Amino acid sequence: MFQRPQHLMRRMARHRPVYFFEEPIFDEARARLELVEVESGITVAIPHLPPGTGDAEAVVAQRDLLDGLCSARGLERPLLWYYSPMSARFSDHLPAGRVVYDCMDELSAFRGAPAGLVEQERRLMRRASVVFTGGQSLFEAKRLHHANVWPLPSSVDVAHFRAAREPIPEPADQAAIPHPRIGHYAVLDERLDTGLVAALADARPDWQLVLVGPVVKIAPEDLPRRPNIHYLGMKSYAELPSYLAGWDATFMPFALNESTRFISPTKTPEYLAAGRPVVSTPVADVVRTYGHLAMVRIATDAVGFVAALEALMESRGRAAALAESDRLLASMSWDATWARMRELLA
Repeated sequence: MFQRPQHLMRRMARHRPVYFFEEPIFDEARARLELVEVESGITVAIPHLPPGTGDAEAVVAQRDLLDGLCSARGLERPLLWYYSPMSARFSDHLPAGRVVYDCMDELSAFRGAPAGLVEQERRLMRRASVVFTGGQSLFEAKRLHHANVWPLPSSVDVAHFRAAREPIPEPADQAAIPHPRIGHYAVLDERLDTGLVAALADARPDWQLVLVGPVVKIAPEDLPRRPNIHYLGMKSYAELPSYLAGWDATFMPFALNESTRFISPTKTPEYLAAGRPVVSTPVADVVRTYGHLAMVRIATDAVGFVAALEALMESRGRAAALAESDRLLASMSWDATWARMRELLA
């Protein structure tokens, strides 16, 4: 997935080498660290550990591999930048120039969250020089636990997604799906309101619901199945505009539960950059940041989604609505977010 970490670390690599330490793969007889330079200045470090390695052993093995990397590459007092507090278990012994916690989600609210995550986050925040949050709701929660917390919502690569406003060759797996198409891409997990998706499909069988993304932490058989619901699987970041270009509107059927309480979906500005109207359930950060836009509607059930989508797709004021959303997006570039982070780090 090409998301906030990738956008920011690509910009970090313009100033210093980046080593992106991933979670381990349990597939080899002896522990080793695979290093892959994915682009200039960015090396992905992938720990390979023996199958059956226990949790405590895995922490020790990863610490040894990390120490070996630092020794081999001459890394002294590195900037430690965390996306998961659990990574601090094998790295908190390192002397660091700065410690940054870029908090994208309330991970403890996700299904299958590891034991000890909450306590591990507290430890990380005690050591962190600065904490960034991926949205305003997260900021309001985390500022109670650290003196130097800054809300820096995820941004948008406008040029990348604006390509969907122009004709683009249709992806083969979408070409045969009739219009109107209502699309959504995401990791399909406990944050998806499957009941809402089914109800919307039943309410408008003439609409085609297109869902793009991997199915994670929920059984595929638990996804609603209808002739007008299409699951196209995971696509690369580069492919997303070509799918968006073939959608008449987008929808964000997020369940309202603990896992979505603090989210600030990056797809909202991406859909708008693509020039596609958006209907979302009332996720707090969506309502407060985008709810005033003419291109966005908020709905709570299938009846509301149908009414909102009908109004948006029939709207005759699209040019003015696009201009309004474009004005907001102009202040939301990844370059601007990164510049603000560098300023706060300095």
